[in-house]
Amino acid sequence: MSWRGSTTVSDRIFATLPYLLPLVDGLVFGSFLLSQFPALAVVFLPLQPVLIIYGSLGQFGQIIVFFALLLLVVRNEKISHFIRFNTMQAILLDIIIFLCSILVRVLGQVPGTGFAIETVANTIFLGVIAAVGYSAIQSLLGRYAEIPAISDAVYMQVR
Repeated sequence: MSWRGSTTVSDRIFATLPYLLPLVDGLVFGSFLLSQFPALAVVFLPLQPVLIIYGSLGQFGQIIVFFALLLLVVRNEKISHFIRFNTMQAILLDIIIFLCSILVRVLGQVPGTGFAIETVANTIFLGVIAAVGYSAIQSLLGRYAEIPAISDAVYMQVR
Protein backbone atom coordinates (compact mmCIF):
# COMPACT_ATOMS: atom_id res chain seq x y z
CA MET A 1 0.00 0.00 0.00
CA SER A 2 1.57 3.29 -1.03
CA TRP A 3 -1.14 5.79 -0.20
CA ARG A 4 1.34 8.46 0.95
CA GLY A 5 2.73 9.07 -2.51
CA SER A 6 5.46 7.52 -4.56
CA THR A 7 8.81 6.54 -3.14
CA THR A 8 12.24 7.03 -4.64
CA VAL A 9 14.87 4.33 -4.89
CA SER A 10 16.90 5.96 -2.11
CA ASP A 11 13.80 6.05 0.12
CA ARG A 12 13.29 2.35 -0.47
CA ILE A 13 16.90 1.53 0.44
CA PHE A 14 16.90 3.74 3.55
CA ALA A 15 13.55 2.25 4.61
CA THR A 16 15.02 -1.25 4.43
CA LEU A 17 18.17 -0.55 6.49
CA PRO A 18 16.47 -0.31 9.94
CA TYR A 19 15.34 -3.93 9.59
CA LEU A 20 18.95 -4.93 10.24
CA LEU A 21 18.32 -4.08 13.91
CA PRO A 22 15.68 -6.77 14.59
CA LEU A 23 17.47 -9.20 12.28
CA VAL A 24 20.74 -8.91 14.19
CA ASP A 25 18.99 -9.10 17.57
CA GLY A 26 16.91 -12.07 16.42
CA LEU A 27 19.93 -14.12 15.36
CA VAL A 28 20.51 -15.03 19.01
CA PHE A 29 17.42 -17.24 18.87
CA GLY A 30 18.73 -19.04 15.80
CA SER A 31 21.63 -20.74 17.58
CA PHE A 32 19.77 -24.05 17.96
CA LEU A 33 18.57 -24.10 14.36
CA LEU A 34 21.89 -22.97 12.92
CA SER A 35 23.78 -25.62 14.89
CA GLN A 36 21.45 -28.32 13.53
CA PHE A 37 21.71 -27.02 9.95
CA PRO A 38 25.19 -25.49 9.46
CA ALA A 39 24.55 -24.88 5.76
CA LEU A 40 21.86 -22.40 6.75
CA ALA A 41 24.49 -20.23 8.43
CA VAL A 42 25.92 -19.41 4.98
CA VAL A 43 22.85 -17.26 4.31
CA PHE A 44 23.79 -15.01 7.23
CA LEU A 45 27.49 -14.60 6.34
CA PRO A 46 26.93 -11.19 4.65
CA LEU A 47 25.69 -9.91 8.02
CA GLN A 48 29.03 -10.63 9.69
CA PRO A 49 30.39 -7.04 9.44
CA VAL A 50 27.12 -5.66 10.85
CA LEU A 51 27.22 -8.21 13.68
CA ILE A 52 30.79 -7.26 14.55
CA ILE A 53 30.10 -3.52 14.57
CA TYR A 54 26.78 -3.78 16.41
CA GLY A 55 28.19 -6.27 18.93
CA SER A 56 31.20 -4.06 19.63
CA LEU A 57 28.93 -1.22 20.73
CA GLY A 58 27.91 -3.05 23.88
CA GLN A 59 24.50 -2.68 25.47
CA PHE A 60 24.89 1.04 26.07
CA GLY A 61 25.78 1.67 22.43
CA GLN A 62 22.88 -0.46 21.27
CA ILE A 63 20.50 1.61 23.40
CA ILE A 64 21.97 4.75 21.82
CA VAL A 65 21.30 3.31 18.33
CA PHE A 66 17.75 2.48 19.39
CA PHE A 67 17.02 6.00 20.67
CA ALA A 68 18.86 7.64 17.78
CA LEU A 69 16.57 5.86 15.32
CA LEU A 70 13.52 6.78 17.37
CA LEU A 71 14.37 10.44 17.96
CA LEU A 72 16.33 11.35 14.83
CA VAL A 73 14.35 9.39 12.24
CA VAL A 74 10.86 8.52 13.46
CA ARG A 75 10.18 11.89 15.13
CA ASN A 76 11.75 13.94 12.31
CA GLU A 77 8.91 15.00 10.02
CA LYS A 78 11.37 16.24 7.40
CA ILE A 79 12.13 12.59 6.58
CA SER A 80 9.63 10.86 4.31
CA HIS A 81 6.73 9.02 5.91
CA PHE A 82 7.79 5.79 4.21
CA ILE A 83 11.21 5.77 5.91
CA ARG A 84 9.77 6.80 9.29
CA PHE A 85 7.08 4.10 9.08
CA ASN A 86 9.57 1.33 8.33
CA THR A 87 11.99 2.56 10.99
CA MET A 88 9.25 2.54 13.62
CA GLN A 89 8.12 -0.91 12.52
CA ALA A 90 11.69 -2.20 12.85
CA ILE A 91 11.91 -0.66 16.32
CA LEU A 92 8.66 -2.36 17.39
CA LEU A 93 9.90 -5.68 16.04
CA ASP A 94 13.07 -5.19 18.07
CA ILE A 95 11.02 -4.48 21.21
CA ILE A 96 9.09 -7.71 20.61
CA ILE A 97 12.38 -9.59 20.27
CA PHE A 98 13.56 -8.08 23.57
CA LEU A 99 10.37 -9.22 25.30
CA CYS A 100 10.80 -12.69 23.82
CA SER A 101 14.35 -12.83 25.18
CA ILE A 102 12.95 -12.15 28.65
CA LEU A 103 10.49 -15.02 28.14
CA VAL A 104 13.29 -17.39 27.12
CA ARG A 105 15.36 -16.36 30.17
CA VAL A 106 12.42 -17.03 32.48
CA LEU A 107 11.85 -20.42 30.86
CA GLY A 108 15.55 -21.15 31.31
CA GLN A 109 15.15 -20.86 35.10
CA VAL A 110 12.66 -23.75 35.16
CA PRO A 111 14.42 -27.13 35.31
CA GLY A 112 13.72 -29.63 32.54
CA THR A 113 12.59 -27.12 29.93
CA GLY A 114 15.46 -27.56 27.48
CA PHE A 115 13.26 -28.84 24.67
CA ALA A 116 10.66 -26.12 25.30
CA ILE A 117 13.32 -23.41 25.20
CA GLU A 118 14.71 -24.79 21.96
CA THR A 119 11.24 -24.92 20.40
CA VAL A 120 10.37 -21.39 21.52
CA ALA A 121 13.73 -20.03 20.33
CA ASN A 122 13.35 -21.69 16.91
CA THR A 123 9.82 -20.33 16.58
CA ILE A 124 10.91 -16.82 17.50
CA PHE A 125 13.84 -17.02 15.08
CA LEU A 126 11.69 -18.17 12.17
CA GLY A 127 9.07 -15.53 13.00
CA VAL A 128 11.71 -12.79 13.02
CA ILE A 129 13.15 -13.99 9.71
CA ALA A 130 9.66 -14.07 8.17
CA ALA A 131 8.67 -10.62 9.48
CA VAL A 132 11.96 -8.96 8.54
CA GLY A 133 12.09 -10.66 5.15
CA TYR A 134 8.53 -9.68 4.31
CA SER A 135 9.03 -6.11 5.50
CA ALA A 136 12.33 -5.67 3.67
CA ILE A 137 10.92 -7.00 0.39
CA GLN A 138 7.84 -4.80 0.68
CA SER A 139 10.06 -1.78 1.43
CA LEU A 140 12.27 -2.48 -1.57
CA LEU A 141 9.13 -2.68 -3.72
CA GLY A 142 7.99 0.69 -2.36
CA ARG A 143 5.00 -0.70 -0.45
CA TYR A 144 4.06 -0.39 3.20
CA ALA A 145 4.54 -3.74 4.94
CA GLU A 146 1.33 -4.52 6.79
CA ILE A 147 2.02 -6.75 9.79
CA PRO A 148 -1.15 -7.20 11.87
CA ALA A 149 -1.19 -5.29 15.18
CA ILE A 150 2.38 -4.01 14.69
CA SER A 151 1.54 -1.83 11.68
CA ASP A 152 -1.51 -0.45 13.49
CA ALA A 153 0.73 0.61 16.37
CA VAL A 154 3.18 2.13 13.90
CA TYR A 155 0.45 4.17 12.23
CA MET A 156 -0.51 5.55 15.65
CA GLN A 157 3.08 6.65 16.30
CA VAL A 158 4.02 7.97 12.86
CA ARG A 159 1.87 10.79 11.56
